Amino acid sequence: MTAPALRLGLIGDNIAASSAPALHRLAGRLCGREVSYERLVPAELGLDFDGTFDHARDNGFDGLNITYPYKERVTERVVIDDPAVRALGAVNTVLFGASGPWGHNTDHSGFIAACRSALGSGGNPGCICQIGAGGVGRAVAFGLLSLGVTQFRIVERDRPRAEALARALSAARPGTAITLSDDSATAAIGAEGLINCTPVGMVGHAGTPLPRSAMTGASWAFDAVYTPVETEFLHDAAEMGLRTISGYELFIHQGLHAWKLFAGMEVDEQAIRAGLAISRP
Repeated sequence: MTAPALRLGLIGDNIAASSAPALHRLAGRLCGREVSYERLVPAELGLDFDGTFDHARDNGFDGLNITYPYKERVTERVVIDDPAVRALGAVNTVLFGASGPWGHNTDHSGFIAACRSALGSGGNPGCICQIGAGGVGRAVAFGLLSLGVTQFRIVERDRPRAEALARALSAARPGTAITLSDDSATAAIGAEGLINCTPVGMVGHAGTPLPRSAMTGASWAFDAVYTPVETEFLHDAAEMGLRTISGYELFIHQGLHAWKLFAGMEVDEQAIRAGLAISRP
């Protein structure tokens, strides 16, 4: 019996360069599933986020990916079963079903997989300076908590947002050492891991959230941005001798996990990597 076609979409701003459509269409071909995947930009549709979400729900979409800046906002529209996802307070994958929309976070699981692959499964990633406390920042921070990190320096201009993440991390693991700052260069002093979870560096948001001079003494860096794959932040980190983890690794792993949720089946990781390499930015 032929499996039904899947209609998927991505809600976000500034997503013209996203490779998510290519990943899921490729996964469909590899798994023998017909897949359509649409970019849904609220401003282009003349709708707000809720209107765009309702449009997808009411027009036969089976699932959605959610990206910047809507990962926290969408939590109000979905049922979240996983207590870890409820605690981190952000969703990047939605499944529509007869009982309503269900929210998941494959940024969280995808970051853990990417980090373990790059840094190994043993040992603590060390004291972390994380720039950005939005949707992907929350997923990454909780991923780091799962990896054993006990010291966070969170850099975020939006103080209430930073404080909310600090409270959530402290509730999840009492005793976690957390400091808040709006100065990335100062917060990075003595940190072992440097992490960018802001849009700075992506297509349309040129630049870097941290000057190269502030990277002295760190051992590794991760950038959640993957368009482009080599950001100024990662280029500087590599020039300073740090081990780097590209946002492309997060993109691949979160995409594999999302596909399994959408389709109920796994797809071969190496086949996905090989297929996407042809058009990789």
